[in-house]
Formats: sequence, structure tokens, C-alpha cells
Amino acid sequence: MTWNNCFSSKRYGISSASVDTRSEFERDWDRIIFSSPFRRLQNKTQVFPLPEEIFVHNRLTHSLEVASVGRSLGGLIGERLSGLPEVKEQEASEIFYKNDLKYVIAAACLAHDLGNPAFGHSGEEAISKYFKKRDTAKEEDQAFKSLFSTAEWKDLTSFEGNANALRILTMKQNGRSRGGFRLTYSTLGSIIKYPCESLASVKKGAIHLKKYGYFKIDEAVFHEVTQALNMIPDEKAPLVVYKRHPFVFIVEAADDICYNIIDFEDAHRLGILSYEEVCSSFLSIIEQQPGEDISRVKAIADQLRDDANESIAYLRAKAIGVLIHKCTEVFWEHRTAILSGDFDKSLINAIPELEAPLKTIAEISVQKIYNARKVVELEIAGFRIMSGLVEDFVTAALTPRNEREKEHNKLLELLPQQFVFDEDERPYVKVMHILDFISGMTDVYALKLYRKLRGIEI
Repeated sequence: MTWNNCFSSKRYGISSASVDTRSEFERDWDRIIFSSPFRRLQNKTQVFPLPEEIFVHNRLTHSLEVASVGRSLGGLIGERLSGLPEVKEQEASEIFYKNDLKYVIAAACLAHDLGNPAFGHSGEEAISKYFKKRDTAKEEDQAFKSLFSTAEWKDLTSFEGNANALRILTMKQNGRSRGGFRLTYSTLGSIIKYPCESLASVKKGAIHLKKYGYFKIDEAVFHEVTQALNMIPDEKAPLVVYKRHPFVFIVEAADDICYNIIDFEDAHRLGILSYEEVCSSFLSIIEQQPGEDISRVKAIADQLRDDANESIAYLRAKAIGVLIHKCTEVFWEHRTAILSGDFDKSLINAIPELEAPLKTIAEISVQKIYNARKVVELEIAGFRIMSGLVEDFVTAALTPRNEREKEHNKLLELLPQQFVFDEDERPYVKVMHILDFISGMTDVYALKLYRKLRGIEI
């Protein structure tokens, strides 16, 4: 892999490009913005339950803000890469880094959470709960597990939003064109944060192995993307594993910057964190910027104190600016290791002077935000709702057609046409169709459907 062959304007699912005033990479952004899965993010929880009185971030607003930060990072890093001697030798490469990398990163940032199910961070585990409960020594559970290969079973017992994002962007649904969103390979490669199969994932392993990036059903798609972008196989691994694409680090940095900062701002709005706690944490980041007049920053924040939310918003913007600058410097400093796949840290965790401030923010987040009563209540509800829906629909789908009860048939009639499966398909394929349906639900739709199926409301 080189800086000249790690990008491509070709699209998955299309053999030839059409003429347009927009670049291929700008069109990726537009295709995502106007899609149904993206719009549904407005009704999916980010961290906090969605209150009626106070605005907090949902998956949609989070994704838009990550895209904004990503565009800035892509522009700054692209400008530097366009000046590399080897890049300047090829005009197309120089133009790409100078003009288009920011669009690739922004589009990938828009899409990075498309695969996340409803009910916040617990949604993924909730979907897998049904399969984990059936991973026992009981005869009926062993018979159920035998319907799937080892790799397929691993997919189901550890449902992964990152892998689901790739699936949503590329799968051919019933009655629709091949290629899904038909995005460029560059954008697709930029969202594959963990380029390995589920069996290769190791929570405490290298950064590219902590989770997995594709379901077994989408393995051909994954290989097509890796070949188009000349991604580097991880020769040390006996299973399907590749090194990260360089652009992934930029998308990841944009996401890390936003959730580290924005969760704090939301917690302040909800009264979970005091003004002093948030102000102190943001200032500890801002003061690490060389040449920053920290006394002036404090004075402006104090002037805005009559509107505490506005004061925090000012400090949030300053803190994000510092993190963008620092992550750009880290990428540039370690660009050779990043290109070769030998860099084993996220950009934000490779900033020594910010290690202590970010650690403090992480500790407060775990203690006061992610374990806040409202957040925990949402997670518990999400577990029961999502795992209950999986149990209902998977049971109906895997019951042989001639043995299904009326209830099973009625359940399957609720599947939208694009998720209806062929009765001759393997059990794993049928289950994936069911999970495609359930993982795409919004919080509100999942709750309403669960209550109807349980007879709580009609």
C-alpha cells in the first residue's frame, strides 16, 4: 500500500461512473444524507434517553458533528499529504489529497454509526442476548447451535454495529439494485475500523482486532474492498485479518473527539455534571495548545456565564479545535507507521500531554454519565425490548414452514418486503434478514412493536 494506491473513486456495485459536477466523493456524502437509514438515526439514542424538554444529542446530530470534525481533519491532513514528494509525482493523487480526502472522511463519519441499533450502547449486546442464552449444554440448545457454523455463531453471539454498517451500505435488499448505497471503495474502507472476521477479534488484542468489521455473510464484499484499496493482510493471523486502512484513523479521531467532549456538554445540560466540572475539564485540554492565551479564554467564558450553556458551548468549541490540531500532528508524525499498518493506537490516545486530562474525562464519564440512573434504565429497557423482538422473530423464521403456528406466520407477515427471506436459505441467512430488520429500528418503533407483540397496547 502507498499513498498513491490506497484510494479509489470506483464504486461498489457499479462498473462505470456517470458524469456529474460533483466529485465521486462528494456524491458519497449526498447518498448517505438522503438515505432512510441515516434519517432513522434521529430517533436512535446516543447516550441519554431523548427527553422532551431539553435537547441532547441523538445518533443523527452526533454523526453530523463527527462529519464536521472529520472534514476539518481530512482537510488539514490531506493538505499535508498532497505535498509529499511521492504524491506530487502523480497529479491525480495530489488532487485527491488536496481536494477530496476531506469529503471521503466526512462521508465515512456520516455513515460510521448507521449499523448501531436502538437504545444506545447496549443495543448490540441486547440483540445477541437471545443467542447467548441458547449457548448452553441443553440438548435443544445444542441442536439450535448446530444450525450454524462456528463463524456464523460467533457473529450472532457478538452482534457488531461496525460490521452492520458495512452490511447496510453494501447489501442488496429485495427489489433493490446491487451494491446498496453504491459508495466509493475509499469511503467504505474508511469505516472498516476492525478489518477482521468475528472469530479473529480479541478484546485485549491489537487495535484492529478489538472487535470485527464484517459478518460472514458479507465476506465477499469485505475482500472486494480490501483488494480495491490495496489493504495489507496481517500475516501473523491465521484467520481473515487485515491491517487498518490509514483513513480509518482519521474517522476514528473525529468520533473520539466528539463523544469525549459532547457527552460532557449534554451531561451539563441535564444537570448531571456541574458547570465547574465541565469548565475545568475543557480548560485542561485548551491550555495544552501552544500559544493559547488561557487567561483570555477564561475571561470570555466568565463573560458568558449568565448563560451557562453558552459558556460551555464556547469552551467546547475551543477544546475540539485543540484536539483537531493535536490529532493532525500525531497523524503526520506517525504517517509511515499508519500507512504500513504498524501504528497500534488511536490518534487521540497518542497525545502525551492530553493523557491526564482525557483520562479524567473518561473516569467522570463512566462514574457519572454512563452509570446515571436514566442511562441505566434505558439500557435495561433496551435489553428486554431488543432481545425479546429477536426471540419472537428468529423463532418464527427458524420454525419449519409446515410446523409454524398461526402466530409465527403473522409475525413474519410484519417483515417489510426488503427483509423477506427465501424459505430455502440457510438458517444463518434467515437470521441475518431478521437482524437487518430489528437493528434498523428506531427506539420508538422498537418500543411500540414490542408492546404490541406483548399485548401491552393495541
